[in-house]
Amino acid sequence: MDSAIIALIAANTAFVGSHFAMSHPLRAPMVRALGDKGFTLAYTVVSFAALGWVAHAFKAAPGGDLGGSGEAGWIIASLLTLVAMILLAGSFIGNPALPTPMADAQARAAPKGVFIVTRHPMMWAIGLWAASHIILFWSLRTLVTAAAMGVLALVGAKLQDAKKEALMGAAWAEWESKTSYWPRWGKLLAVGPLPLIGGAVLWLAGSWLHLWMAGIPAGAWKWLG
Repeated sequence: MDSAIIALIAANTAFVGSHFAMSHPLRAPMVRALGDKGFTLAYTVVSFAALGWVAHAFKAAPGGDLGGSGEAGWIIASLLTLVAMILLAGSFIGNPALPTPMADAQARAAPKGVFIVTRHPMMWAIGLWAASHIILFWSLRTLVTAAAMGVLALVGAKLQDAKKEALMGAAWAEWESKTSYWPRWGKLLAVGPLPLIGGAVLWLAGSWLHLWMAGIPAGAWKWLG
């Protein structure tokens, strides 16, 4: 295997592994040793250092070497990223998983918006983004990185449930009873206008940036350009 791909696998493993370790088994001892602010600083520094390694290794690895999955792949990937952006846009509104003093009240309220689809809309947005890039079958470096990010998001969502159960107790248990880990796709169009419109805007902007940053037209711009 190409040494650059091995380096990329190592970088992605470090990023995902450090995130899981600091978020779960190492979190409590690190907080005791460093305090809340010290833990947050250490978590941020390690995460950005590992992500920087991923970015550097990704650029160094060969690209565009698998041939791609053709027009059908682009259509499926574009639809997946549109759904991902809808989930992402709505994930910031009333999300008890985010660090907010209103988390308990939000967890005890009736789910609305994208939370009628899944209680982990942000994680599923990342998972769908990862799936879209795997489906494109564009390059080995993309497959490695997308798979790592998908594992981080979707396994991380499951681990987050366990962590929130311990931290929030009955409030999170109530939230789990009213929501679903697995997306209920039939409810997607019922999430309301803000996530739908906001997601469409993010999708158009993000796919335009894809051309600017990666040099590859994506989303609607692949056919409109």
